[in-house]
Amino acid sequence: MTHAAKAKRILVCDDEHHLREMLSEYLCERGYEVMEAENADAMLAVFNDDTPDVVVLDINMPGTDGLTALRTLRVNSTIPVIMLSAAGEVVDRIVGLEMGADDYLAKPVDLRELEARIKAALRRQGFAGEESAQRDRMTGTVPFGMCRLDLDGAKLFGESGEEIAITSMEFSLLRVFAQNRGRVLNRDQLLEQAHDRGWEHFDRSIDLRISRLRRKIEQNPTKPETIRTVRGIGYIFD
Repeated sequence: MTHAAKAKRILVCDDEHHLREMLSEYLCERGYEVMEAENADAMLAVFNDDTPDVVVLDINMPGTDGLTALRTLRVNSTIPVIMLSAAGEVVDRIVGLEMGADDYLAKPVDLRELEARIKAALRRQGFAGEESAQRDRMTGTVPFGMCRLDLDGAKLFGESGEEIAITSMEFSLLRVFAQNRGRVLNRDQLLEQAHDRGWEHFDRSIDLRISRLRRKIEQNPTKPETIRTVRGIGYIFD
């Protein structure tokens, strides 16, 4: 006897009631379980009782803003976070990515694009996806500078064995580098292999994410030796 797959849980945090209602209705019709939060405090409270699979988080909210909430969330969680902003400014994208956001959408939200971004986030987390399931899969651990990457557990450990928090996108990038040791990869190749084509219009996303990774794995992030820049081409892990 087969059982239907458990619905993935999406937490929508936005102070606009009509937007939460619209997103909830749309996503529920497509088989997701949706939780709503009208502000950052309500969103963080959800994690005390239940853990969603993806968070859709508005940047501009009264009280605690979305970026501050993201910073708080990242202390203990690597859950995928898709940021929303009415501004749609590059500075918001840069700050959000540096703080650990997995994706970014400007308002007004295209519902089909949001669903596509959610599916991509779930796929990166290892939730069913034929594309990721059929990929050749490495196992074991891979050293990255002072750290080691557990490919089976999708975890990064420091020199003393302590776990270092990484997002799903950061893990995807490290896995891509591990699969291509000694090979120079350009930004398009990194985006493609990390299942992040949604960011192809914003080239700096890769640079920002690698900069964030370097702060975690390099002894001196300003002079990286593990993931090096190949000027005019891309990056190499050797």
